[in-house]
Amino acid sequence: MSNLIAKSARDKRLAEIVTPVIEDLGYELVRIRLLSGEVETLQIMAERPEGGIEVDDCAAISNAVSALLDVEDPLSDAYTLEVSSPGIDRPLTRLKDFETFEGFEAKVETGEMIDGQKRFRGELAGVEGDEVLLTIDQGTIGLKFEWLVEAKLVMTDELIKEMLRQRKAAGAYADGGEVDIEESPESEEDE
Repeated sequence: MSNLIAKSARDKRLAEIVTPVIEDLGYELVRIRLLSGEVETLQIMAERPEGGIEVDDCAAISNAVSALLDVEDPLSDAYTLEVSSPGIDRPLTRLKDFETFEGFEAKVETGEMIDGQKRFRGELAGVEGDEVLLTIDQGTIGLKFEWLVEAKLVMTDELIKEMLRQRKAAGAYADGGEVDIEESPESEEDE
């Protein structure tokens, strides 16, 4: 299990428990975190293998995972279960995510210093073997996937337009609602 999907030992154990039920429903686990607070929150991000997830999908996952956790009882204290999509500025937790979102801007953090820095920001340039390729000001660099401790897309106009285009192509607005993905006059002036 990638340390980007589940960081702590507790998260990894929870991922081992919930992943089979999520996959049986036809989804993939993107990230799982047990967040502390007055009441702990078990945060699960999931999506379809081809990408995307709807509210009804999240409800189905929540119901199945909740029933499983009631039986397995891995958490001794009260908790809130939160199932969601990865979002537009999603975390990149699997090697395939770096290929899928090639051409988009991302922030990446390594566990150890690489050439004097741990944080990198640039355009995703795909994957080569077990390395994530990132184009930064100095050129394209390769970072071993196992070195990464955090990675996420940066919210940009291009990313928003692409996500809206994908939703429209997938028929997400079949209820008759329309979304105009053309640039507004204001955003053209800003360029």
